[in-house]
Amino acid sequence: MKLKQLSLFLENKPGALSRPMRILAAAGFNILTLSIGDAHQFGILRLILRDWAKAKKLLEKEGFVVKVTDMVAVEVADEPGGLAEILDVLEAAGVNVEFMYACTEKRESKALMVFRFDDPDNALRVLRRHGIHAAGSAGLLKQWQG
Repeated sequence: MKLKQLSLFLENKPGALSRPMRILAAAGFNILTLSIGDAHQFGILRLILRDWAKAKKLLEKEGFVVKVTDMVAVEVADEPGGLAEILDVLEAAGVNVEFMYACTEKRESKALMVFRFDDPDNALRVLRRHGIHAAGSAGLLKQWQG
């Protein structure tokens, strides 16, 4: 199952990151995982949270440009070579990983990685065919709820 990720462009200056964080916090949103990358003059904040549609609407109302992206959360064996095995499966099937980041949550001996694929539906088919578990949004969100 695919998850929705919000991406915001932020100026690369002090305070730019804290503003959307304060807005989301004041509205009661809990961020499940996030990543930020930078370029010379701007950064891209990527985040996954519950009720992404309401968060998107709120952030846009506050003046942010928000892009929604389909992501796939994949359970990865938390051991040397765990990620390499999954990447080998995807590479053999011709699935391109555009970017990924790790979640802080861990379950048993599995870590959770969030991937952006060039074709998420095909990636999900390939993962299932190889017995690799992609965390569904309901299960993922329940896991984070405690």
